[in-house]
Amino acid sequence: MLHELRLFFVSLQFLTRVPAPAWVGYEPAWLNQCVRHFPLAGCCVGAFGVIALFLALALFPPAVAVLVSMIATVWLTGAFHEDGLADTCDGLGGMVSRERALEIMKDSRIGTYGAVGLMLALGLKAAVLTALVQIDPLLACAALLWSHTASRAAPVWLMWRLPYAGDAEHAKAKPLATQVAGINVAVAAGWVLLLAAGLWCYAGGAIDGDAGDGSSASDAADELAWMLTAAAGSAGLVVWGAARWLRRRLGGYTGDTLGAVQQVSEIVMLLAWLALVRG
Repeated sequence: MLHELRLFFVSLQFLTRVPAPAWVGYEPAWLNQCVRHFPLAGCCVGAFGVIALFLALALFPPAVAVLVSMIATVWLTGAFHEDGLADTCDGLGGMVSRERALEIMKDSRIGTYGAVGLMLALGLKAAVLTALVQIDPLLACAALLWSHTASRAAPVWLMWRLPYAGDAEHAKAKPLATQVAGINVAVAAGWVLLLAAGLWCYAGGAIDGDAGDGSSASDAADELAWMLTAAAGSAGLVVWGAARWLRRRLGGYTGDTLGAVQQVSEIVMLLAWLALVRG
């Protein structure tokens, strides 16, 4: 259990600005193992965004509150995944060779494809969250927490499913260039399922406590379960397609493509959630 706690803090430090306590220590092999707790770290990021959203809603209109929440999560992660999205758009946006694409993604400068892709992604995320908040702030918070958590499982699956496409010897995080074990995927999926169960139980309990109507609570929980499943399924299709494309285009994954897939998965889940809420 202590080792798993160490791995969680390593994953949190890797994905965010939060430093690991001094007692945790560090070994290179832990960076490969800690990916199993990426969804839990994502849940922490989502919770931070939810808190910022709730506080901002007390002072500002929905659109402003959503931007405050997004700024909070981007600050907490240091735009880690957004940087990967921009680099991936630059590298794979044009019709260049595999070698040239990998070279472009290593360049710290942002190009036209990266700038446009990042602006569109952030703008779409803000628009979807604003629409959700206007419909139901609690559902918007649930969607925010769910998308941040479940989308962090996508990179874990890709690292298990695909080989590393770049130069593993010169990778920024070399242990992550090594294929992860299946147990990491199972644990990551377990964190996602645990959050889904928690949200499902909360939905039923909250409505039941407010209205005193068991059938209403059951209906609300069933609707939320459908939204959770549909959102995760939509993202799963995107990740499956991304894996096929990355294998064909690059021969595997890179750190930048992991960040890009996480961002796209998060947005797709929010879009699916909004479509179901409106329906």
